[in-house]
Amino acid sequence: MENKFLELDKIYAYKRAFTLSNYIWNIIISWDFFSKDTVGKQFTRSIDSISANLAEGYGRYHKKDKIKFYRYAMGSLRESIDWNEKSRIRKLINEEQYFHINNELRELPQEINYLIKFTNEKLTI
Repeated sequence: MENKFLELDKIYAYKRAFTLSNYIWNIIISWDFFSKDTVGKQFTRSIDSISANLAEGYGRYHKKDKIKFYRYAMGSLRESIDWNEKSRIRKLINEEQYFHINNELRELPQEINYLIKFTNEKLTI
């Protein structure tokens, strides 16, 4: 019998972070050179790092390694909140985009914390 939770693309936090990173990529790709080179690169790196760290943690064998990368994802999430705020203030994104990104970034910590809790409780090594 196949355990769906153990497949990376079935982990809700990963799917949500991955989808959000592509949403933001599609916004940033149309910015002018200066905006892309300053805010855009940083925002893209931080937002991509959320799902990348979740994936890396998923691929680790030991519980402590997994949780360490899930916590790195949380740090990247906090950085992405900062870049989202800067993008709004600098008028690089519109209000609708800002609120969509903000809502996703505000809900993701709960999903990542659940993943950390699940890993901590269910894995023995």
